[in-house]
Amino acid sequence: MVGLFIESIGIIAGTLGVLAWIPQLKEVWITEKHEGISLSTLHLICTALLLWLIYGLMIMSVAIIISNLAALACILSVIIGVIRLRERES
Repeated sequence: MVGLFIESIGIIAGTLGVLAWIPQLKEVWITEKHEGISLSTLHLICTALLLWLIYGLMIMSVAIIISNLAALACILSVIIGVIRLRERES
């Protein structure tokens, strides 16, 4: 029961972390703006999330695995959108 409670906290935290990326996704994919978005920072965040994902797999934490996969998908989508917009402008 305690393990389920702990994983629930992790799922909630992961969900909030993913929801935090929605404004960036909207900015890049809907309004098509990319000014001020640092790709090097996003790559660093992706590396950190990948390491958290590996950690989650090693300890078999569903919350860590799911939240990091979802966050990686969001950030990779932002990266792809920014690259697409910047290539269109050049």
